[in-house]
Amino acid sequence: MTTALVAAGCGGGGEDDADKGGELYKDPVTLTWWHNASQDGPGKTYWEKVAKDFSTAHPTVTIEIEAIETNQLQRTRLPAALLSNDPPDIFQAWGGGEMREQVEAGYLKDVTDQTKSEVADIGSAAEIWQVDGKQYGLPFRMGIEGIWYNKDMFAQAGISAPPATFDELNDAVAKLKAINVIPIALGAGDKWPAAHWWYNFALRDCSVETLKKASTEQKFDDPCFVKAGQDLKAFIATKPFQDNFIATPGQNDPTSANGLLANGKAAMELMGDWNRGTLDTVATDKAKLAKFLGWFPVPAIAGSAGDPKAALGGGDGFSCAKNAPPECVEFLKYLVSDEVQKGYAATGTGLPVVKGAADGVTDPALKSILTATSEATYVQLWLDTAFGSTVGSAMNDAIVAIFAGNGTPEKVVDAMKAAASK
Repeated sequence: MTTALVAAGCGGGGEDDADKGGELYKDPVTLTWWHNASQDGPGKTYWEKVAKDFSTAHPTVTIEIEAIETNQLQRTRLPAALLSNDPPDIFQAWGGGEMREQVEAGYLKDVTDQTKSEVADIGSAAEIWQVDGKQYGLPFRMGIEGIWYNKDMFAQAGISAPPATFDELNDAVAKLKAINVIPIALGAGDKWPAAHWWYNFALRDCSVETLKKASTEQKFDDPCFVKAGQDLKAFIATKPFQDNFIATPGQNDPTSANGLLANGKAAMELMGDWNRGTLDTVATDKAKLAKFLGWFPVPAIAGSAGDPKAALGGGDGFSCAKNAPPECVEFLKYLVSDEVQKGYAATGTGLPVVKGAADGVTDPALKSILTATSEATYVQLWLDTAFGSTVGSAMNDAIVAIFAGNGTPEKVVDAMKAAASK
């Protein structure tokens, strides 16, 4: 485990539920809420509205929001806060192995009994926020990853259809270079956007059974993991990315990777469903972006051991700190209510999880993701989340080293094994 997850956690923000008893909404309560919608845009604005609406309906509850960039929140701020005596009451949670570490450290509130109806309405996606059959959080968005692209640039380069295989993707890269277009934008400066390329090669090179075993047993002996690094290295050698991609941030402003795509300076970007909202945030011409933007699933690799219809995916959710007041659980439930989920769908910043809320999705690219998600034969949770923060961080660092030119496929696997043994 990482240092931040060694000690048993202390909750914050209020008394235990048992102590409060029937006192819900009787006494003034302040909930601190940390989320990752840190950029000015529809996502951040919507969460502010949601907090205000909840407080209006429950005048004794004040919600103080802190919006923090994903990398900083997940890898720095949140681990440190959970280790302290004053964590946020409700905060972003990604489930999987990372959540298991938080539960084992005693950081999270068990919300199993209070959220049964919400879990039933969400369906199988809620299982990612479970540990040993108990519910420790709820998701608000869920979708698979794919490649966002500029349809106008594809047409100019003579690319008649989105690539279905990596051979076709390589051909598309060559055609885009021929018209002096950056084929793929990459924000390796934030590490995880680069690491996701390796994740997808692993998804294509490894069988579903191998990936499941790796997630549950942290065994990385199958040669497919080295093969993923070899395929990645060969892909990098085709030079599909912009200059200085190793220092480019992922989703900060018009000069970041998603800004290159949003403003017509690159043709593609690998990213999750939330990218629709971040593209809007950094676009100088949102109407133009809406006209040229498309999406397609990560291509298959001919003859590989992986399922060509499998997809990498995941979601965003929230958990309550172990000793957060019971109002925290009520707010958590409100975040996945039909009303809030339909409003979230309308923002165009991601795909809602509650059945029926998807009717509010109007963006064509997001509709494509909805269809592809429903057609996927298997959805693998983001590998850094599935494997836990200790293995995930070591893995991401070793993958980025390949992009930087000083790493190897074997060193990625070595780093994963070493981290798993700690």
